[in-house]
Amino acid sequence: MNNEILGVIAMYAAMVLLAIPLGRYIGKVYLGEKTWLDPILNPVDKLFFKLSSIKPEKEMNWKQHLIAFLTINIVWFLLSMLVLMNQGWLPLNPDGNPSMTPDLAFNTSVSFISNTNIQHYSGETAVSYLGQLTLMLFQFISAGAGMAACAVVFKAMKEKMTDKLGNMYNYFIKSCTRILLPLSVVVALLLLFNGMPMTFKGKDQYISMQGDTVNVSRGPAAAMIAIKQLGTNGGGFFGTNSAHPFENPNYFTNMVECICIILIPIALVFALGYMLKRKKFAWMVFAVMTAGYLLFVVPSIYYEMKGNPAIAHMGISQNLGNMEGKEVRFGSAASAYWGISTTVTSNGSVNAMHDSFMPLTGMFTMLGMQINALYGGVGVGFLNFYIFIIIAVFISGLMVGRTPEFLGKKIEAKEMKIATIIALLHGLLILSFTAISSYLYAHNPTANAGWLNNPGNHGFSEMLYEYSSASANNGSEFGGLGGNVPFWNITDGIVMLLSRYLPIIGPIAIAGILAKKKYVPESAGTLKTDTSTFAVMVFAVIFIITALSFFPGLSLGPIAEYFGMK
Repeated sequence: MNNEILGVIAMYAAMVLLAIPLGRYIGKVYLGEKTWLDPILNPVDKLFFKLSSIKPEKEMNWKQHLIAFLTINIVWFLLSMLVLMNQGWLPLNPDGNPSMTPDLAFNTSVSFISNTNIQHYSGETAVSYLGQLTLMLFQFISAGAGMAACAVVFKAMKEKMTDKLGNMYNYFIKSCTRILLPLSVVVALLLLFNGMPMTFKGKDQYISMQGDTVNVSRGPAAAMIAIKQLGTNGGGFFGTNSAHPFENPNYFTNMVECICIILIPIALVFALGYMLKRKKFAWMVFAVMTAGYLLFVVPSIYYEMKGNPAIAHMGISQNLGNMEGKEVRFGSAASAYWGISTTVTSNGSVNAMHDSFMPLTGMFTMLGMQINALYGGVGVGFLNFYIFIIIAVFISGLMVGRTPEFLGKKIEAKEMKIATIIALLHGLLILSFTAISSYLYAHNPTANAGWLNNPGNHGFSEMLYEYSSASANNGSEFGGLGGNVPFWNITDGIVMLLSRYLPIIGPIAIAGILAKKKYVPESAGTLKTDTSTFAVMVFAVIFIITALSFFPGLSLGPIAEYFGMK
């Protein structure tokens, strides 16, 4: 058990130590400063700019950024639908996997372009190699788009007074070529040399010890898993995701993949400090995120290592902890650590089945998605945190009797209206769709019998988790819910669309509006936003909003299930 805890500590420490220099590098990329990769990647960027007629020096205002962002996402969606609905007869399909139905293709396309990666299918049997490569492309570009949106907000926060916020296409391409691609190559090589397949051949066969012929799926997995983790995508090549031995062969690969989950989200916080030359502010943001993260990680590891009390009452020893749905090669502590890491970000990959977590661990995974700002996804994690900062600044200003100001800009009614709508949208989507699905299931359980394998409190948790995951653009699921039916495919798709694009539009609009306002120099009465006092204020705002929104729903699901086990 002590070795398990040391493994978790080593993973987190390595991730932070890597994130600090990476953040400085990302800051240099977005500021256009020289980096050591320039000689290699400058020609690549220039090729993309030339082929697409992009003028990276042409700056955009915040509205033009949004138009560019939404336009390219529509093109990606149409391309994905075309491939997935026709993959049965398209090339690179050695196993003869069929084309997707329209509702499943819609769900999958929305899922991957929105960086959610919910998978209502098993990758090795439902998607051709061409489909997998297309989805892998979207894992790059959806992550790059989120990072580009974040870079726009960083630029707006940096400038004292401007309506020129850089070029969306320039930020997007450099996010992919300068950050995601080099890291993915390194990680893919580490995974490849540790036993992960990377081939375009079809299924292989072997004869089992009892004489059966077994067909084993394989494919270009190593490349996809690298960007899956680094881009907080989470969409696995195989159906069981990173619990599959081809997708996560050993404890070393488990460490590498788990480090990658939070690496870029934390690095972007340090990139903010570098770009704004406000390192203390960046450390404040990191401290608040980490405090919330540890409040989920520590009890989750405790409950999973403690084991299931129902099994303990039967007199069965649980020396390894709660091992239902977990891989022995990872153990209960590393599985719980991964479970929280993947849900406080919008990653959603799994190395254990979340449906088998203890009730309170399941609740902590849901809370991570419901807050959706403790590290969060690449780029969009900070955008969600930015909304909480704006609300905290406004409340703090009212408390001390001053006009709320953030980085020298006055926070007024327009910005607060946008921030409030975005803050409430998340809870509205999750709870309203959970209520609809609960009503439909309760009033016709026979017709909807395939939805839930576990009725009662846990069944409610499965539905609450599904929409929490969709709204947080996370992608993980409680596996007891049968998602591949038109109802879930379509409603999940609607939630993913609204929760991906509105929370990006809102922060960019706020940042763009503030950037145009007159800069007010700091004075003795200015609210300091890089202090421990303000950190406590932001922390309180995050958890009060979350508690007020989600406590009733959590009470009906994991909390009721926990007390029912007593």
